[in-house]
Amino acid sequence: MPASSFASSYVKASRRSLSLIDQCLTMSQIKQMQSQLIVSATLLDPYAAGRIISFCAVSADADLSHAYKLFLSLPNRTTFIWNTIIRAFVEKNDYSTAISLYRNMIQNGFLPNNYTFSFVLRACTDNYSMGLASHAQVIKLGWDSYDYVLNGLIHLYANWSLMDAARKLFDMSTNRDVITWTALINGYVKSGQVELARDLFDKMPERNVVSWSAMITGYVQTGMFREALNLFKDMQFSGFQPNQAGIVGALSACAFLGTLDHGRWIHAYVDTNGMELDRILGTALVDMYAKCGCIEMARSVFDKMPYKDVYAYTALISGLANHDQSAKAIELFSRMQTEGVVPNEVTFICVLSACSRMGLVNEGLRIFNSMSKVYGTEPGVQHYGCMVDLLGRAGLLEDAKKLVREMPMEPDSYVLGALLNSCRVHGDVELGKETVESLVEQGLDHSGVHVLLSNMYASSNQWDWVEKVRKEMGEKKVKKVPGYSSIEIDGRVCEFIVGDMSYLLMEELVMFLLGIDNHLKFLSLDDDKLVVI
Repeated sequence: MPASSFASSYVKASRRSLSLIDQCLTMSQIKQMQSQLIVSATLLDPYAAGRIISFCAVSADADLSHAYKLFLSLPNRTTFIWNTIIRAFVEKNDYSTAISLYRNMIQNGFLPNNYTFSFVLRACTDNYSMGLASHAQVIKLGWDSYDYVLNGLIHLYANWSLMDAARKLFDMSTNRDVITWTALINGYVKSGQVELARDLFDKMPERNVVSWSAMITGYVQTGMFREALNLFKDMQFSGFQPNQAGIVGALSACAFLGTLDHGRWIHAYVDTNGMELDRILGTALVDMYAKCGCIEMARSVFDKMPYKDVYAYTALISGLANHDQSAKAIELFSRMQTEGVVPNEVTFICVLSACSRMGLVNEGLRIFNSMSKVYGTEPGVQHYGCMVDLLGRAGLLEDAKKLVREMPMEPDSYVLGALLNSCRVHGDVELGKETVESLVEQGLDHSGVHVLLSNMYASSNQWDWVEKVRKEMGEKKVKKVPGYSSIEIDGRVCEFIVGDMSYLLMEELVMFLLGIDNHLKFLSLDDDKLVVI
């Protein structure tokens, strides 16, 4: 066959093979195409190799291991191929390999372009020196004016909480898009500057669902739950459909505020829109229902979750323990272990609290000891606090006192408070006084500590000591923190603080409560029947 005819046939075969790559839907099909390209020598063409690697590395049916092996075997590589494999490792959160590839790319004589830096900057989140070096390279090669490179730099400095540098880059940008604004807003939220984040959010010329969700999440992270819910409502009024991040943030706010009606509405929205009940969303719903008092709904959501991780189990274990269902909490903890889910530090706090409430001393000790021996998790101060509470409730005050003394860290207010409460329950005034002295030494003698000690003295008829404690409270200007209660009405949480008479309907409320009190005085239980006396 003449050389010209052979060349023509080769070109036609190559084009036909390349066109078939676009029709491949699975790794099995792409590997068959790769074999054909090897046989026809078409894989030596960097364009063809790049198409194969792109499918293997970043498609929905990706096989990064296969893509990397093919990459290493290629005699000829292009910037596109380098970028593709770097991007793949970045998207797998394997930043160290991505940075290593970037260095090899430069050592092999390839100059990174704007696409390269958009991937590499994401990989430098936890690598400060490499991030600075990459920024210098960006400026040297003149890519700092490109939008997505500049956005990557803003995001990088924001992640480092270097907000002055991030803001300077933001101000330098002449073509800010919604990603630019959101990157800076996220930075202010991570650094705790929520007011600046909100000011920037209000100035955005255009918002998307990501920017709305970032601001909602920021409010939740800083404990501004009402603001988070109000913004969630504003988001919907503005015509945006909330994404998972926004919904999870709103559910967290509902959990802390106890706004059950709003939480139910969000759950209905999730069901109506067919959103997947994955680990994150499912756990947020479980936590919301548990904290809003609907433990059965929390259990129902948990049972419907197709995949349950340690956070889902912990949320329900905590909920069960807090709803006087400690036996079920411990049972769920056992099931968790049977299914191979490894408990974390918070899980142990929840299950030890459940043991404490049930008085299961031996079970609590077994679980406490298993933390380090079985799971390699060293108990923290809160775990010791749970054990002190467990021993103290069971009347084992000497054991509780011994555990406090032998702790590998200084006991905090949680530990000493648990010991003090046990002294109150069992009337051990001397140990209670000793415990209060320890709290005073650490500057942890808040009003509740003094009130508790005063009550202990009163219970043992030591009125001179009661007067002395009250006098010390006056001298130290220690004031009792007023209690408060809350109730949700029509999706709005109303709070009532002890001693606050400023409510508009206070007279009506007082009369209503007096009516309830008088009514209860005429009621008595007799043989499990309610009768009037």
